Amino acid sequence: MNVPTMAEMMAQGKQPEVLFWVGCAGSFDDRAKKITKAFVKILNKANVEFAVLGTEESCSGDPAKRAGNEFLFQMQAMTNIEVLNAYEVKKIVTACPHCFNTLKNEYPELGGVYEVVHHTELLKSLLDEGRITIEGGKFKGKKITFHDPCYLGRANDIYEAPRELIQKLDVELVEMKRCKTNGLCCGAGGAQMFKDAEKGTKEINVERTEDAIEVNPDIIATGCPFCNTMMTDGVKITNKENEIEVLDIAELIANADDL
Repeated sequence: MNVPTMAEMMAQGKQPEVLFWVGCAGSFDDRAKKITKAFVKILNKANVEFAVLGTEESCSGDPAKRAGNEFLFQMQAMTNIEVLNAYEVKKIVTACPHCFNTLKNEYPELGGVYEVVHHTELLKSLLDEGRITIEGGKFKGKKITFHDPCYLGRANDIYEAPRELIQKLDVELVEMKRCKTNGLCCGAGGAQMFKDAEKGTKEINVERTEDAIEVNPDIIATGCPFCNTMMTDGVKITNKENEIEVLDIAELIANADDL
């Protein structure tokens, strides 16, 4: 698998088409690493010239900011912005809506102005330009429901790109009662991913998984590593793990094509 770093690219005097911002989850979480690999396979197949920052990438600062530590957020952001600006980065793609939202909407006021796209948007544009083709393959005829990540959907109004990609797989796309602008959080946003739940009668991710189970899908598709974790746990808690699979859209496309 070919994954050049920005430093290697610069040494060759090249500027990549896009910088792939991997994010903490995509770098360290064993489940999310599979999403990273699937996305890289698609980029390689489409001959997209991309690079990663590698060890020069640090946390975008989203969890710190959401948890209320603005000082830590600004320190993390400034460190990243210095690196990105030194490499003259213009366009960034990321598979994490939290990184996406932070880089796109919160970095500009600190001097980090880039074109930032979510991986589903980039995949959609590659499809439109004919650089990738999507066939249903092994997913043909399956029932798939898409869980909208909060930071992709309600925070940034991106609803169609992921759905158009799913529909290209020759599957039946079924919508949950709460979807799009009325979607329900998986329970991990706002830095909740990293803390214990408060007292209550039911976990949010179980409530959300039940929304999905109602429409009887074979697969719950996500576009966020946090959502993926929460929905996977939800499927386990509701004893549906033998019936329902949780996959990122990049994985769906890479698997359909057996990359």
